Amino acid sequence: MSQVINLPRAASDDTMWGVIASLGRNSRVAEIFPSRTAALADRAWREQQVQAYASFIRMAQQPVPNYTVAPIRRADLPRGWKPLPALGFLRGKFA
Repeated sequence: MSQVINLPRAASDDTMWGVIASLGRNSRVAEIFPSRTAALADRAWREQQVQAYASFIRMAQQPVPNYTVAPIRRADLPRGWKPLPALGFLRGKFA
């Protein structure tokens, strides 16, 4: 009689959690984390940074990104991907 043993996922599993910044139809992975909890904390921090600079953003007539958290594989990241600073969209670093 055979027994099924559930092994932990292999280290080769490259699924992580990404914080996704969206401006209109454009989306970009802002940052990646090994856990959903860490990604949610980063999303909250980014939203707090946007709130802290809300009056400046309105004066500059800049759209504000919407942040979400989603699973992402390292293989799905664009070549040469770099994290997006929390207010990078103000300096044209979104695209």
